Amino acid sequence: MDPITTSTLCIGGIGLASAAALAVAEKYLSVPQDPRIGQVTGMLPGVNCGGCGYAGCADYARAIVTDNAACNLCAPGGPACAQAIASFLGRAAAAMERRVALVLCCGDDTEAVRRAAYNGIADCAAAQATAGGDKGCTYGCLGYGSCARVCPVNAIRIEDGLAKIDKALCIACGKCVVACPRKLIKLVPAAAEIHVLCSSKDKGPAVKKVCGTGCIGCRICTKLADGAINMDGFLAVVDYTKPLTNEETVAKCPGHCIRKDAPASTPPPTPHS
Repeated sequence: MDPITTSTLCIGGIGLASAAALAVAEKYLSVPQDPRIGQVTGMLPGVNCGGCGYAGCADYARAIVTDNAACNLCAPGGPACAQAIASFLGRAAAAMERRVALVLCCGDDTEAVRRAAYNGIADCAAAQATAGGDKGCTYGCLGYGSCARVCPVNAIRIEDGLAKIDKALCIACGKCVVACPRKLIKLVPAAAEIHVLCSSKDKGPAVKKVCGTGCIGCRICTKLADGAINMDGFLAVVDYTKPLTNEETVAKCPGHCIRKDAPASTPPPTPHS
């Protein structure tokens, strides 16, 4: 038999033996998947945002079924999704408060000073890497839309150089929180109405030089908020674990950075893949 035929038969035999071994291994060594994993995956919104701490909806479903992970970790799905999964698995549904993303800055281009003309990539991280950004306030929103581009439901828009979030659309996936290079975006209770929309920790005079609507550290709000606003250095910060309803905190803020908006109590339609 010539060498070519011999080699062909040898390789073919090895392939056939390998295929047979794989077939045997698949039959006797494979671990069957719990069919409930697929069903729970179908109950999740399919956003695959990773906000639950798992790689995606399928990975989270597997953790729920096989590792007894909590059913209420999916922010996009919300309480209804958590309740459905808990009922399906015969578990008690844990309470879940709806949250939304909030940009802790209100210094748009009409209020905040731009100290330079940035002509680079329209990306906040790129702008931040270029001499710390073009905004006079080194804490403020750069406004180049990195957060808007990662939002899976188009809940973020850029107006006058400032990111604004539509609370009715926000699913609290947390992607914008990660994308913001200045860490200005925070997930807060959807029912909260009064917010301190500033992140500057500079002293009052320095804040006034670069922005017409920033916290100057006067502490007036802390005296009116019944413990719901505390100071972090020269910055007033809302404690969302406590009720904040006194509208005098808004009216008497000399920096005009404490704002009231309507609560987003109605969850948006759950997106599905």
